[in-house]
Amino acid sequence: MPGLSPLELRQQFPIFSHHPGLAYLDNAATLQKPRSVIDGLTAFYERENANIHRGIYNLSAQATQKYEQVRRKVAEWLGAASPHSIVYTSGTTAGINLVAQSFLEPRLQPGDEVLISAMEHHANLIPWQMACKKKGARLCIIPMNRAGELDMARFREMLSGRVKMLAVTHISNTLGTINPVEEMIHLAHQKGIPVLVDGAQSAAHFAIDVQAWDVDFFAFSGHKLFGPTGIGILYGKKAHLKAMEPINYGGDMIRNVTFEETTFAPPPQRFEAGTTHIAGVIGLGYAIDFIRQLDQKAVRAHLKELGRQAREQLREIPGLRFIGEAKESSAIVSFVLDQVHPHDLATFLSAEDIAVRAGHHCTQPVMDFYGIPGSTRASFAIYNTPEEINRLAVQVREVQKFFS
Repeated sequence: MPGLSPLELRQQFPIFSHHPGLAYLDNAATLQKPRSVIDGLTAFYERENANIHRGIYNLSAQATQKYEQVRRKVAEWLGAASPHSIVYTSGTTAGINLVAQSFLEPRLQPGDEVLISAMEHHANLIPWQMACKKKGARLCIIPMNRAGELDMARFREMLSGRVKMLAVTHISNTLGTINPVEEMIHLAHQKGIPVLVDGAQSAAHFAIDVQAWDVDFFAFSGHKLFGPTGIGILYGKKAHLKAMEPINYGGDMIRNVTFEETTFAPPPQRFEAGTTHIAGVIGLGYAIDFIRQLDQKAVRAHLKELGRQAREQLREIPGLRFIGEAKESSAIVSFVLDQVHPHDLATFLSAEDIAVRAGHHCTQPVMDFYGIPGSTRASFAIYNTPEEINRLAVQVREVQKFFS
């Protein structure tokens, strides 16, 4: 990768100094944290810790300033028009639930429809499923083919006046498919349908421009952005956020409170009840700084090449079958091995210090579609190397020999 090699990048991630032999190939689950993020979190707790918004003293004022500076940084990074469109959440899941409960449910009527794709993570399925059950609406599924690509012709047919929401993942966490979200947003808006994009797998590696996309909502998690766990972002168009009621109530999200009535603060504060994950917000700011200093074109080229090499080498193993082979795919590779349960394969790989994910990956309907109980998933990041792919392929062959 021009400018900064994966081996040089690894030196910025302390976990690899503690585990020098680790081939960490579970990046779709969470990314490792660079020293700058860890040091930033430590510095906040050691030298700057205070609660925000309510304190008059210097530490509180400084913490509040940093907290709101990150909001502005996120808005700029996403291409949002205003920091008031940026809501701090605990992660992608919380952001999607907020939209489902506060934006969609009040607008949903019996007979209405909500569209999601056949490859969604449970976090972008269950909230819409529950909203539909409460309101007597229908959850409709955009089908996909065996390669793991959405049926766009069928999607166009499904867009109608009955559809009140489209929710779709940018990148499938199981299949690695990159969906044409910009086209889908455009088509949905032609019918007046608002769109939420789940950016959990794409935010760290893809250029996101919420205004250029004209997306209504975009959600992602900090821990999949080299940042801390327990912090996430929901971007929402200002008009939508102004029309939404909070679903969590408490301190710091109010304008005025009496025993008879409460009025709420304007967005985004009205959606951030109580003491939020202040340190997580600070850490997220350092994570964005880390990403910004990378050559993003080189990052995407590196990940694309890792995905290509992984598929090329694994394809040569007899009895191995990929789950999802979309033409447009990311550095996420899922597969099954004949006569070997994914958990057994992952256990054997772990003994060789190779970390992969095994199971249904919170996408049970995807597993049902392929008629399997689960798969083994290898997912790559900027600090992964071709040598680690070689190790993976060699050890999968060894496991195959053992079981055969």
